[in-house]
Amino acid sequence: MRAAHPREERVGMAFYASDADGVGGRLRVRPEDFRVREVETLDPAPVGSDPGDYPHLLVRATLHGWDTNDFAGRLSDALGMSRERVSWAGTKDKHAVTTQLFSLRGVSADEVPAVRNADIEVVGRLGRALQFGDLAGNDFSIRVRDLACDTAAAADRIDAVTESLADLAGGTDGAHVGVPNYFGHQRFGSRRPVTHRVGLHVVRGEWREAVLAYCGDPADSEPAETQEARAVVDEVATSDDPDWQRALDTIPGYLRYERSMLHRLAEGTEAEASEAEAGGDAEDAEGAEDGEGAEDGEGAEDARFRHALEAVPSNLQRLFVNAAQSYVFNRIVSERLRRGLPLSEPVAGDVVCFTDRDVDAPFAVPDTDREQRVTETRVDVMRRHCARGRAFVTAPLVGTETELGVGEPGDIERAVLKELALAPSDFALPGAFDSTGTRRAVLVRTGVETAVDDEGAAFDFALPRGSYATVFLREFLKVDPLDL
Repeated sequence: MRAAHPREERVGMAFYASDADGVGGRLRVRPEDFRVREVETLDPAPVGSDPGDYPHLLVRATLHGWDTNDFAGRLSDALGMSRERVSWAGTKDKHAVTTQLFSLRGVSADEVPAVRNADIEVVGRLGRALQFGDLAGNDFSIRVRDLACDTAAAADRIDAVTESLADLAGGTDGAHVGVPNYFGHQRFGSRRPVTHRVGLHVVRGEWREAVLAYCGDPADSEPAETQEARAVVDEVATSDDPDWQRALDTIPGYLRYERSMLHRLAEGTEAEASEAEAGGDAEDAEGAEDGEGAEDGEGAEDARFRHALEAVPSNLQRLFVNAAQSYVFNRIVSERLRRGLPLSEPVAGDVVCFTDRDVDAPFAVPDTDREQRVTETRVDVMRRHCARGRAFVTAPLVGTETELGVGEPGDIERAVLKELALAPSDFALPGAFDSTGTRRAVLVRTGVETAVDDEGAAFDFALPRGSYATVFLREFLKVDPLDL
């Protein structure tokens, strides 16, 4: 089993599925080298429909060099409304040309603003906001440049990887390749993979550590100015009387979420100082000491740092916990690979989910309401279902409602959770941080068309929602994830 790049190991991706050499190279040398278009499933009402019945305007935006969250913020600013009124079905990368849907609550068609490097088309109206997963999948057309070998060698290596991944896919049609359905590096932060660490602290109730992991802890892949600012946050945090205003003043404006958190800490410190100077009263002092307004069992300091973490949008709060779940999932899949357990077919103890009947075959995903535990007597039957694309082997995205597997798959899940000091019950969290959990396929299958020429290598493929193009391409490139 070929070991992954050290940066990938840090986010739980320990192995490649193919042992063949990669072609090297870089993605996104130009934004147009990475094109992705959502495969839509919605049937919106006409634009002229009654806004009372259909309060959400649906738009399709083709974005050049826009991060999804940043574009949503730009839209809400231009419309003079809360970002919470902008929703989307899937998050896309900044260094790309992406076409995706957004819903805008309480906005009319003639109010849609012009935004630089964005082509916005009004599509219709919806009775509800878009939700994550409101798409079948994504179509990708990707150019890899600066290959590490000549065209003949690149073609041979791509063929070798393809053959290996076809074996991994299993199945009966022979037309697909398969890759471990890892969460990609960008799920955790492309340049500074830290969101899962924040999430792990949140799940353990370590609110102070969560804030400092996000605001401090500089990474060598960041600009020098950013590293220096984060170092100041770390320095301030070690003080017996932290000067959070100093930390805030150091953080550059483009780190707006860090600034939002530190602003709340500085504001809280200033309020406490003013109260102390005024003398306060015994009742106020007692309430502050007991952490008034905190969750049950949560002290004043925990409440203060949780309040700081809640300064970011609710979708980012959810992302912290989702990233922690994703890291656990990656670890489980990696351990499955290390032990030689198959991904395309179940073993006794696995939890298999049947295919979602509402999704067309090329974008099939598990229906987590239709799961079955695989016993010794059902292994052969369930293997046939998986081979025919009717079912998926799954692993948990751990939450409060997660029931772990049994047998060797269950041993893997429990060992990973024990090492991380986590349990499903830990995900009973306040507000947007709470998660019941779900299940995810451990393997993703797709068809792929490839070509090699003097400009590099081209890959055309499609993936179901929730699967990552970079996870697919890493098998063919085998490079530092920073080049993905």
